[in-house]
Amino acid sequence: MVTWAIRTEWDGRLRRGMLEALGLPFMQRALVAGVLVGFLASYYGVFVVQRGLSFLGSGLAHAAFGGVALGLFLETEPLWTAAVFTALMALGIVWVQQRTRLAPDTAIGVFFSVAMALGVILIALRRRYSADAFNFLFGSILTVTWADVAVGGVLAALTIALTPLWRRWAYATFDRELALADRVAVGRDDYLLTLALAVTIVVAIKLVGIVMIAAFLVIPAATARLLTRTFFAMTLVSIALGVLGAVLGLGLSYGLDLPSGPVIILLEAALFFAAVARSR
Repeated sequence: MVTWAIRTEWDGRLRRGMLEALGLPFMQRALVAGVLVGFLASYYGVFVVQRGLSFLGSGLAHAAFGGVALGLFLETEPLWTAAVFTALMALGIVWVQQRTRLAPDTAIGVFFSVAMALGVILIALRRRYSADAFNFLFGSILTVTWADVAVGGVLAALTIALTPLWRRWAYATFDRELALADRVAVGRDDYLLTLALAVTIVVAIKLVGIVMIAAFLVIPAATARLLTRTFFAMTLVSIALGVLGAVLGLGLSYGLDLPSGPVIILLEAALFFAAVARSR
């Protein structure tokens, strides 16, 4: 009886806290950003998971650190420099993969290391601690602006406009050689997909942080992979899980007074392990 009363009181506080949060401007911005990022990360995450490129998400996320450090060093908007820097790194990874016999993870590892080393050096040259660097590493809903939301909205609109490419990307994902034989522009599509993934990672940085964005890309898609039988269904379920996890995670993080990024990831991970438990 006591346990039930405590649980009821806790649920009531949490519900009131979430309703109160919706009236705060910074939480409104974070909620819209969370929906956009959940959609984008989960949509592109299915290609990352199905192609076995989970390390690519982690590599690009840490490459973004070099761009953020460059922005802080130049005292400009870090996300803009991170977007350009990460996009160049993504294009460089694909270029090396297509021109050499190196395994994909080797090229990713090289660019990953260069970007991280450059970022650490630039932070050191700045010679003063910046809380911004910490926020970019672990995410902070307090730093999300309407400009960030607008960038996410533009990317989401472009993603929806480019949905005809989904069929070609899916074709190359399952049988690259056959897609090449059918004269599908697989090389060009690789550039487009990797570039879109890079920009998505930069947009998501402020919400879940550089350290955890790779998990936000992989976990919803991996959960959807366990629950579905077709790639189309996997895409839809992944998007639903990504959006749901972002919205509930933001609400829980506010109600429990915890960092938003880790709460979102742990919630997504709980869904993943539940899917593992029921899978055969």
